[in-house]
Amino acid sequence: MVAHQMLAVGVGWQVYALTGSALDLGLVGLAQFIPSFLLMLVAGHVADRFDRRRVLQACMVVEALAAGGLALGSYQGWITEHLIFALIFIVGAARAFQMPAMAALLPLLVPRRLFPRALATNSAAGQAAIIVGPALGGFVYVAGPAAVYATSVALFLLTGMTIYLVRLAHAQGRFEEVGLDSVFAGIRYIRRHPTVLGAISLDLFAVLLGGATALLPVYARDILATGPWGLGLLRSSTAVGALAMAIYLARRPLKRHAGRLMFGAVALFGIATIIFGVSSSFTLSLIALSILGASDMVSVVVRSSLVQLQTPDAMRGRVSAVNALFIGTSNQLGEFESGVTAAWFGVVPSVVIGGLGTLLIVGLWMRLFPSLVRVDRLDTPASKNQLAAKGNGD
Repeated sequence: MVAHQMLAVGVGWQVYALTGSALDLGLVGLAQFIPSFLLMLVAGHVADRFDRRRVLQACMVVEALAAGGLALGSYQGWITEHLIFALIFIVGAARAFQMPAMAALLPLLVPRRLFPRALATNSAAGQAAIIVGPALGGFVYVAGPAAVYATSVALFLLTGMTIYLVRLAHAQGRFEEVGLDSVFAGIRYIRRHPTVLGAISLDLFAVLLGGATALLPVYARDILATGPWGLGLLRSSTAVGALAMAIYLARRPLKRHAGRLMFGAVALFGIATIIFGVSSSFTLSLIALSILGASDMVSVVVRSSLVQLQTPDAMRGRVSAVNALFIGTSNQLGEFESGVTAAWFGVVPSVVIGGLGTLLIVGLWMRLFPSLVRVDRLDTPASKNQLAAKGNGD
C-alpha cells in the first residue's frame, strides 16, 4: 500500500509537470480504473482457481516491472505522459488481480473467531499507509521522480518476498468448472444471498451519495479560507479517524448486534457529511471528517467480515472481485456525483443532499434487507445469526 501511495504521488506530480493539465490528472485515474473494471470478474475466477499467494506474487512482479519502467524513463529523460498512462494501465491491470486475491486470502490465515480482529488490524495498516505513503513519496520526490519509482519497485519486490513466507492456517477451497459461467458465479451468489447483497449494495450507495471528499479543494480555498496545508489536513483527518477506529476494533472487536451497528455507523457517516457540508469552521470540519472516517471504518469491518465469512472459500475470490468492483465504481461515481450536484445546486447543498441521501438509503435498506439488520455476531454463520435473532424476539 505504501508503494501504491508513493507511486500515485510521483505520477501525479510528474504528469502535471509534463503537461500542466488537470484533465491529464483525471486520465491517470481513468487509466487505472478501466483495467480494474474490465478484468475484475476474471481476476476473481483466477483467485479461486489458483494459489492466491502465487497470484499476489505475480501481481507484485508486474507492478514492480511497471514502476521500473517509470523509473528508467524518468532517469534517462525519455518519459512522456502517454508512456506513463500505458504503464499505469498495467499497474491497474495487476491491481485488478491483486485485490480479490488479497481479500480472499485473509480468511485462510486466521481462525474464524479472530477474523474480524485480523480484518481491523489489516485495515489499520492500510490507513497508516494512506497517511505515511504520500508524505514519504513527497519527501523522496525531492531527489526526482525516478527515486520515487525506484523505491516503489523495492517495496513491491519486498512484498512479493514476504508473501512467499506466508503459511496458510486453512487449505484453499478448489472448484473444477472452467468457463464463462464460473466467471459470473460470484454475481449469482451475491444475488441469492440477501445478507451479502445488502452489505455490498449499502456501501455502494452510501459512498456514491456521500462523496464529500471530492470537493475538499473547494472547501479548503473558498469556504474555510485555508491554503494547501489546510487541504492536506482535511484529507488526512478522514484517514486518521479511520485508523483510530481500526486500532480500537482490532483490540475490542464487535461482540453483538453487528448488523445494527453497521447501519448506525452508515447513518453517522451521513450525519457527519451533513455537518461538514454546513460547517464554516476549520476545526469543526476536521472533527466531522474524522468522525466520517471512523464511522466508515466500522462499516468496512462489518461489511467485509460478513462478505468474507458468509462466502464459501471456493467462491470467495469471485465474490471479493464483485465487492471490489462495486467499491471502485462507487468511489469513482461518487466523485462524479459530487461534482455534478455541486454544479447544479452549489457546493454546500451538494454535500448536504449527499448526507441526507445516505440517511435515506439507511432507512430504505433496513426495510429491504431485514436479515442484514438481524445479523448478530460476525464470527458465526448466517444461519446461526438468524436463529439467534429469532430467539431474541426479532
